[in-house]
Amino acid sequence: MDRLEPRRRAVRVLPVSIVAIALLVVSAAAGAAETRNLAPGFESLRRDAKVLIMPTDIELFVVSAGGVMEPKADWTEAANRHFKAALAQKKHTLGVATVELRDDDADDVAEINTLHAAIARAIQLHHFGPSFARLPTKDGKLDWSLGEPARTLKLKTGADYALFSWIRDSYASAERVATTLALAVLGVGIFPGAMQTGYASLVDLDTGRIVWFNRLIRLTGDLRQPDRAAETLDTLLTHFPGAK
Repeated sequence: MDRLEPRRRAVRVLPVSIVAIALLVVSAAAGAAETRNLAPGFESLRRDAKVLIMPTDIELFVVSAGGVMEPKADWTEAANRHFKAALAQKKHTLGVATVELRDDDADDVAEINTLHAAIARAIQLHHFGPSFARLPTKDGKLDWSLGEPARTLKLKTGADYALFSWIRDSYASAERVATTLALAVLGVGIFPGAMQTGYASLVDLDTGRIVWFNRLIRLTGDLRQPDRAAETLDTLLTHFPGAK
């Protein structure tokens, strides 16, 4: 049950036109993503591979009446807790051994997480984005790398691969909903601002190469509740190349 006070509760408004467009985009991309989210020559993990589960980079926002994204520390804390618990359960189904960073190592790898976020956004735009944004040098292939910094993780943990994840989630405030509805009455349509965006990458720690990538962009989902956070993780790790 949602225990947030009514005045602070954030809800998602999904105009029919936006939902229709989103569904068309997702449907068109679904088949392509399944074949394009693997790097050339990579199919699945080895059974003896060891995968480092990186701390997820998560932040939640509420969208104000004027459309400003305002960070919500309490929501972000809850989301981190729920997503970490979901990962703890999910890792048993990956078919390989997993390791995690020690608490005192988390700060040391913050820059690598930031680097991953930047590269993930580039992949979303230039690999899965519109055709005019594609890079000719990539030739349509998933050919991206974190470079030498990835080697640091191998030296710290002995892992062969690292699983990175990044999520941003926003919710329309009651005031934003009221503004959206009021403008709709006047014939003015605005985007309510509620959206969930996530990226997941499997990185070869010997080379830094991203060998698998998936993304999540949708108008639904709620990381503030355990079961919904687990559903987000399951969706983000669709077609994860576990050991066969």
